[in-house]
Amino acid sequence: MDPTAHGFLLTTVPGAGQNFKFSIGTPPSEIYAIADTGSTLIWTQCKPCKTNFKTKRPMFDPSKSSTYKNITCREKECRFVDDMKSVDDSPDFCTKYPARSCPYGVTYAGATSTAGVLAKETVTLTSTTGKTVTLKDVVFGCGDFQEDRDGSTTDYDMGVVGLGRGPLSFVSQIAPYVGGNKFSHCLVPLDTDPKIQSKINFGNGSEVTGEGVVSTPLVKLESYIFKDNYGVVAQGITIGDKFIPYSSNVTSLNKQHMMVDSGSTFTSVPYEFFDRITTELKKSLDPIFKPFIAKVAKNTELCLNSTTIPKEPKMTFHFDGGGKLPLVTEKMFIKDEENKNNLCFGIKHFDDHANVGVYGAVMQANMLVGFDMDREVDPPNTILERLDRALPNAAWLAAFPQNKTHSSSHSGI
Repeated sequence: MDPTAHGFLLTTVPGAGQNFKFSIGTPPSEIYAIADTGSTLIWTQCKPCKTNFKTKRPMFDPSKSSTYKNITCREKECRFVDDMKSVDDSPDFCTKYPARSCPYGVTYAGATSTAGVLAKETVTLTSTTGKTVTLKDVVFGCGDFQEDRDGSTTDYDMGVVGLGRGPLSFVSQIAPYVGGNKFSHCLVPLDTDPKIQSKINFGNGSEVTGEGVVSTPLVKLESYIFKDNYGVVAQGITIGDKFIPYSSNVTSLNKQHMMVDSGSTFTSVPYEFFDRITTELKKSLDPIFKPFIAKVAKNTELCLNSTTIPKEPKMTFHFDGGGKLPLVTEKMFIKDEENKNNLCFGIKHFDDHANVGVYGAVMQANMLVGFDMDREVDPPNTILERLDRALPNAAWLAAFPQNKTHSSSHSGI
């Protein structure tokens, strides 16, 4: 990692996710928001709030900030949220009322939603070197109506920091200050001691390089609703010595798109692929583990009647461009929160993601994962950028054991 990288820490919320800490407004108000590569908007709950998530921390009050600036319907930033509208907003609201505040509305896959108005504010962060970084006129959503219909948020969450590919994402907005539209992160497992924090680096120097690095092209996902997500092409998975292609339909492509999403805890794949993976896995596992298929709400998963993590079979995920990512068994079998005597496989099928794969945070843990949107590759019409991923091979793990990987700091701003 280049010492010029702009590095920041992420706070791990036990069992939930990674929170990005920053301050907003003048005087500054402290915010903890979910770091999410699967979305593009930065937003936080604001006073006065009609409906909000329960949180341990006070909400941001724009009326008390001297640097808060409203964004109206006629301003160019409002065009970036034309496809982010609440169901209560009239499609021609901004046409009728160009001088009114620009409304936004976002609903996430887990049935969590936010709605409010777009604004600009001063954002203050502390880098890994202890230096204060101030960013002016950051565009964000000031949310006054939040709902959590499936209980996926915690009382630590105050909003979301979108790290996706869209023009309003934190990555895009910070790019002019840090020398490039690129970033990398190293996430700790969710059961890690909270004193050990994840790291995220932006701009020049954040590139993932060196021995053991595998690259795969970033691609545009076919569905418009995923246009700002980081898409990769998955070819399949090897279990033991058997390769299982992502798609079994020989008349169509034998590889499929997946989103790389730090905001989703688990990895999810379409049911047809999930069924073939788990069928082979049940054959390969020692019968002592007593594997079984469980259906919980909208999720289907393979679980073991055991608290011992199996060491076999070895598994490898295959990506386009020849990238092969060995899967560490500690990441692949996770303690069942409902039944502490069971372990469940880290690749699941979610009905909400029926036709698209999601490469979630659990399988990204203890790896340096980088996204470089400034680096074009051929053919430019189909492959726009690249994603670099550090493999958790024996040499890499030996050089960076878990208790040191995340406690050491890279030089930053």
